[in-house]
Amino acid sequence: MKILIPVDGSDSANRAVDQVIATASLLKDTPKIFLLNVQWNIAAGNVKLFINQETINDYYREQGTASLAAARKMLDAAGLAYTYHISVGTPAEAIVQYAREQQVDQITMGAQGQNALAALLLGSVVSKVLHLATVPVLIVK
Repeated sequence: MKILIPVDGSDSANRAVDQVIATASLLKDTPKIFLLNVQWNIAAGNVKLFINQETINDYYREQGTASLAAARKMLDAAGLAYTYHISVGTPAEAIVQYAREQQVDQITMGAQGQNALAALLLGSVVSKVLHLATVPVLIVK
């Protein structure tokens, strides 16, 4: 079984990682776990006039690595293998696209990410993933 866990460093995302760890031993085979962090694209408009692409890429990498740190530590402690990826774009669309590319069987994600205000203004990433995904989505509270 291939499981995608989108993580943003929030407690909710970490609970999703906990859920996968807790249920991994119940599966017939050890799951193949994919961690994904999606960074919002900040290189729009005139930003590139003032900041070079290398600096922007470094920013994405630093923020993504920091957001993945807790989840990676939890999976390492549980002895579960995983791969991780940092993507740039609109979170829901990037999550679903990555799920398709990796041909995952399930997406397991926290009910609410780091930024509740952004979710209120822009619409919930979870709701959009539920709408766009073609595989089961497990929401962990």
